[in-house]
Amino acid sequence: MTRTMDPPETVARPARPGPAVTRRLIRKETRGDLPMLACLAVLALVLTALCAWAPALAGRQEDRALRQRVSAAQAQAPLISLSTTPEIFNTSPPAVDMATLLAAGRTLTRPLSGGAARHLSFTGGGSYDYDPASLLTPRPPGAASTSTQLTVSYLPSARPHLRYVSGRAPADHTPLATAPQIGLSQATARALGVRTGSRLNLEFAKTPGAQNAPPHAELLVTGIYRTTAATDDFWTGRETLDQPSRYPAERSSGTVLAVRGLVGRDAADLLAGAGVGGPRVTWQLRADLSGAALDRARALTGPLSHYGADLSAALCQGSDWVTGDISCQVGGQSTQSLLVTDSLTPLLTTFTAQDQQARALATYAVDALAAVALATVAVAVRLLLRRRQPHLRLQRARGASTARLVLLRCAVAWPVVLLAALLGWATGRALAPTGTSGSPQPLPAALVTAVVLLTVPLMTWLAVREPRRPGRLRRTRRKTAVGRRVVLELTVLLATAAGVLALRSQGPDGILGAVPVLVALAVVLILLRVYPLVLRLVLRRTRRGRGVVGFVGAARAAHDAPATGLALFVLVLTLGTAVFGGLVQRTVDDGLATGAAWTTGADASATVSGTTTPPGIKTVAPTGIRTALQHLRTLDLAGQNDGAAISQVAVITVDPRQLAAVAPKSPLAAALLSGLTTPQGTRTSASTPLPSLLSPGLRARERTGGFTTTIVAQGQPPVNLTLKPVGTLTTAQLRDPLLGPITAQLPAGTPMLITTATADHLLPQQASGSTVLLLKGDGSTTPSPTALRSAAAKALGPLAQIRVRSETLRTLRADGLTQGLGTIYTTSSILAALSGLLALALELTLTSHERGRTTSFLRTLGLGGKEAGAIHFLQLLPLAVASAVGGTLLGLLEPRLLAGTLDLRQFTGGPAQPALHTDYSLTLALVAGVTALILTAAATETVLARRRRLGAVLRLP
Repeated sequence: MTRTMDPPETVARPARPGPAVTRRLIRKETRGDLPMLACLAVLALVLTALCAWAPALAGRQEDRALRQRVSAAQAQAPLISLSTTPEIFNTSPPAVDMATLLAAGRTLTRPLSGGAARHLSFTGGGSYDYDPASLLTPRPPGAASTSTQLTVSYLPSARPHLRYVSGRAPADHTPLATAPQIGLSQATARALGVRTGSRLNLEFAKTPGAQNAPPHAELLVTGIYRTTAATDDFWTGRETLDQPSRYPAERSSGTVLAVRGLVGRDAADLLAGAGVGGPRVTWQLRADLSGAALDRARALTGPLSHYGADLSAALCQGSDWVTGDISCQVGGQSTQSLLVTDSLTPLLTTFTAQDQQARALATYAVDALAAVALATVAVAVRLLLRRRQPHLRLQRARGASTARLVLLRCAVAWPVVLLAALLGWATGRALAPTGTSGSPQPLPAALVTAVVLLTVPLMTWLAVREPRRPGRLRRTRRKTAVGRRVVLELTVLLATAAGVLALRSQGPDGILGAVPVLVALAVVLILLRVYPLVLRLVLRRTRRGRGVVGFVGAARAAHDAPATGLALFVLVLTLGTAVFGGLVQRTVDDGLATGAAWTTGADASATVSGTTTPPGIKTVAPTGIRTALQHLRTLDLAGQNDGAAISQVAVITVDPRQLAAVAPKSPLAAALLSGLTTPQGTRTSASTPLPSLLSPGLRARERTGGFTTTIVAQGQPPVNLTLKPVGTLTTAQLRDPLLGPITAQLPAGTPMLITTATADHLLPQQASGSTVLLLKGDGSTTPSPTALRSAAAKALGPLAQIRVRSETLRTLRADGLTQGLGTIYTTSSILAALSGLLALALELTLTSHERGRTTSFLRTLGLGGKEAGAIHFLQLLPLAVASAVGGTLLGLLEPRLLAGTLDLRQFTGGPAQPALHTDYSLTLALVAGVTALILTAAATETVLARRRRLGAVLRLP
């Protein structure tokens, strides 16, 4: 019998899935992951939209801030000006066509390169000033002055600020065969003893090389004017148009009376015909920074740096035979070289430094927001993988490789993330303001998208990779894990310390701006070390107590403590950023009030040039406004002991009683009241030593003894005064707001001395000094700005520079950089809070399974509903406490660590860096919010657990 051999059995290999099967699998995976994919899509959309929208918004704030500074500067003086002197002796007889020359100034912007001329415009039509001329006749009444110097000016921009009370303004077209016309102020006409119709005979300086004798000219006074108050600081630097000044003669004994008058446009033509050398012609240019102000300003600084050389190359050739200077042609008129005065570039340099500090402060908030958002991405991907863990295990058991599982996860998540990123970028560009110096940033958007995309494969690989074979003992593996954790913690701590040191030494930049995130990570690592130890101590106490609820809750919290690191990091960083932002905003807001008080000194202040004592100044004015007068002079002192000369000392005279009435709680007023007060009605004589308070710098130059100074007045013998120090001003007294308006006029480091106002009659009147009047409401309510301005103008005249504290504070708060910084911190804090809320919800969802299983086991053993809720509460309570403590410490610690880089003075003004002020109300609200959030999660879990039936509880794994 033949036995037939059966053919060998063939092992059937599993067929590889085709493309259609793979697509169906991807669609099935996508439908199951929709909630988590939606979270990733929202995060990618928001982050890319911010990369497109936020830079443009920040650029708009920067443009606004720069325009505010430029407008304020141009209200006081032109930022860019051109000046030259016409050469009148190139023709015979000497002549100049001033109308043509002034009109030709508008063509001087053509040599500007790079289209910069489009951003500059001429204002006022040009002006000119002659050098001071000696007034021969009439002689001023009285013997107070030995000579008189009259400056002749043509200033059309002054016309809106003048009101003629007698006669009329000088004509721009003088009738033939008549003298040039001039207008004088009431005070000037009174000092010269002239009126409308009077004639002034002047002697001008001769032109060397063209004249042998000084030329003479006669001017006709056609009008007497009175100045009107200006709200744009027009009169700053132009006070001599209203008030004459006196100063000692340089080469002889006596006093010079200096006055100034206004002439018509063609006065220069008539004076040139009389042989008077050409005046200094000035054109003022106004910068137009509408739109992208910062970009326009930067585009202007380059051409302005070589504007003078470009003008010389285009308009100048040869030299003048009289002066030997370069000869230029402007509007067909020969002139000397053109001088360019550029104040825009220094202003832009100062603004750039302020803007960089604002950007550095904003970087802290932006980096913290990015860290919270990326941590939320990590939590979302973890939850996504946790939901798919059974499927991943099943696919792994069926032979799927690690690479295939990673690619499958990427195929599901990447299209969603990419589509959301593109949609976010398009939305951000659509919402971003246009025409600003900021623009959407595609590189950060691409980087954020790439990080979100790479998080999916990285965490998938960590979840599905093949475990190592157990070749080592478990104890050895545990030591290895502990060692790795220690190395990681030491690395983070060392990196944080190095970052803080680098940040304090060299200031923030694009990389060091992330140091606060490292500080937050270090705080979390420390909490993760301390957190379990505290829970173990609590566990020991609850073990000895009665009942199982406290023990089980503490045990589960201690067991889950290492796994809550990511949630703790998100909560601590979110809370710390909000506390830090509240601290910055509170410090800036308080500093703005201090800066406004320092600028104005009281409710308002008025400043005029020269040491004048207006009549009728009282401690309490009839309008219910208290006033205090301060005079600033510059004197040369000598030490009594060694006779060492100390030049340019700022001597301030005050009435201590007036200052005490204006600011009763002022430390400076208290010191002056105790050290400088003299009996009322006492008249100080030259032989009486004047009590004085000294600045530390002046005291250091003369450590013992007093000072002497010699006062020389016209027609009187020299008077020697003795200044007796009675104390040294402290730092707090030097920073007292009462000194703000007057010390703002002094260069840094100027030695200062304060003495009593009873010595004013002994000290000289100085045109170079200044008078400051402080005004304070006499009551609990602050007078209106109109009332304060009216009282100040009535006391010091229309030329007074008046500053009201409420208006100054409003201007400071409206600054673009300050508002932009507040907007960034507010927006970042809100977005970080929303992202942290999402991360916390995802993290609690991720760990709810373990808590639910513990509660389920205990419920099968007879645990009641209230006890189950208490266990949920106790399991999450340590996380709430740790996050609240860590976030508060982080928010309070970061400003102290970064104190050297938090230069907030440029946002607030004031004499010094503002002190850091924590917003405790915001801190308490944030801590309460985080605690309430976690407790709400515990209550939600308890409610959901109560709805489960017993069968569902028993079926839980």
